[in-house]
Amino acid sequence: MSLTALYLLVALGAGLVAMFLKLPPLVGFLAAGFGLHAAGVGELEGLHTLADLGVTLLLFGIGLKLDVRSLLRPDVWLSTFAHLAFSIVIGIGLLAGIAPLGFALVTDADLGEMALIAFVLSFSSTVFAIKVLDERHDNNTLYGRIAIGVLVMQDIVAVVFLTISKGHWPSPWVFALVLLLPGAWLAHRVWDRISSAELTALFGLAIALVPGYWLFDAVGLKGDLGALVVGVLLGSHAKAPALAKLLFSTKELLLIAFFLSIGLTGVPSLGDLALAGLLQILLPFQAAAYIAIFAFMGLRYRTATLASFTLTNYSEFGLIVIVIAAATGLASAEWQTVLAVATSLSFLVAALFNAYAPKLINLLNRKLPEQRPERLQEADRPINLGKAKALVVGMGRVGRTTYEELRDIQGYDVLAIEHDSLRADSLKAEGFNVVEADATDQDFWERVKKGAGMELVVLTMPFHGDNLLAMALLRKLGFTGTVAAIALRPEERDELKKRGAHAVLNLYASAGSDLAEKAIRVNQERLLSQAAAS
Repeated sequence: MSLTALYLLVALGAGLVAMFLKLPPLVGFLAAGFGLHAAGVGELEGLHTLADLGVTLLLFGIGLKLDVRSLLRPDVWLSTFAHLAFSIVIGIGLLAGIAPLGFALVTDADLGEMALIAFVLSFSSTVFAIKVLDERHDNNTLYGRIAIGVLVMQDIVAVVFLTISKGHWPSPWVFALVLLLPGAWLAHRVWDRISSAELTALFGLAIALVPGYWLFDAVGLKGDLGALVVGVLLGSHAKAPALAKLLFSTKELLLIAFFLSIGLTGVPSLGDLALAGLLQILLPFQAAAYIAIFAFMGLRYRTATLASFTLTNYSEFGLIVIVIAAATGLASAEWQTVLAVATSLSFLVAALFNAYAPKLINLLNRKLPEQRPERLQEADRPINLGKAKALVVGMGRVGRTTYEELRDIQGYDVLAIEHDSLRADSLKAEGFNVVEADATDQDFWERVKKGAGMELVVLTMPFHGDNLLAMALLRKLGFTGTVAAIALRPEERDELKKRGAHAVLNLYASAGSDLAEKAIRVNQERLLSQAAAS
């Protein structure tokens, strides 16, 4: 128990120091791992199990929110392979360039080993990238979806490599995994009957670990990939977003064990530190390559830069690849410590990149040629509000009813904003004027061209925090019209009014008063009918 307490205190202290230095806490957790190992503190029993569980839940959560169609986008799969090829070439060039400096690892490496190390350094950290997106609440933004798509494609490439490098193919039982499709149907039916939050969390954990991790691992595939796949299969369920939120805190705590475990891989020598530091030279080139590729794919400089900086780091998955490569004789085992340090340092560099992203985006917009709207992807073009007088943000049941009331009864020209691509496409097919976008993303409001007659904005998103954030961005944009919003509780209503909402509808209170009014009206009609009959 004393060892557990020591780990907790050191991790907490290092995380606080990182926070005070305006760095992500995960940088502090990595430093804590290196410090504990350097001090000769024994490894905490079960730490690696907790770390693996954290990564598994991370990928399961990604699967719950992943739109598989996004992987078929050229700005995802083509960008992944183009950047992979560039990273290998530039990586080999860097390693060959520093070979004369006397690093034995590099001097003794042949071209094949250099290519392997460059391949390992081409991967981006899923854990770091998702942490960045979670902190910004940008998972559903265009750049967030593209970044997640690239990460998934990289995982697929790495799984193929690991399968080949192990020298044997997966078990023939791998074809039995097709039974996950009817199994997912059954899981949906079971999930429909679960109403308890505790059972929901246990259900999600069991699905991620058993038909996810364990089955894939049993047939010779990467278990984390299985967690991602079953997450995708369950992602269409109505309760999937709630499950992802429910598992969020558990995943965050378990990932602390993951970062600590990276730091515990070994105490690097001065030579290891120097070589790991030199490997950071690759990061600016990789960032520039991502920006160029994404811009070529029709993304604005801002979108391309944010996606690039989210992906510009080295991957913890690369450490798994190098361990397997060392075990099969493809690379020296000494690379494990060097790459662990390089990965840790890359998180620090990535944190700096992301901290200065707004300034770099402004610089790119000034220095690079102006991008013509017709050359941009439709999802990244400026949004013209046109003649719309009312904007409805969020097209769930409340939003749809509001839209129809404003359009059909009040005679307004209405534009709707919906972040769910499937729902947006369905509404467009029904004749609604809908733009697919995330109204909680500042990027969306920067793309908006002010409509001359915009008078009213109605915020009907289901989460109170989203409505507050959208309202703050509206005010920042300089909107002076009327803002209305929905709330579920009195304190939410009060907060929205305090933030500047002109009208707030308490859904529960409204439903109660409407039901009472209808009950009285029906009762009066029945009494009149009975009186007339008598």
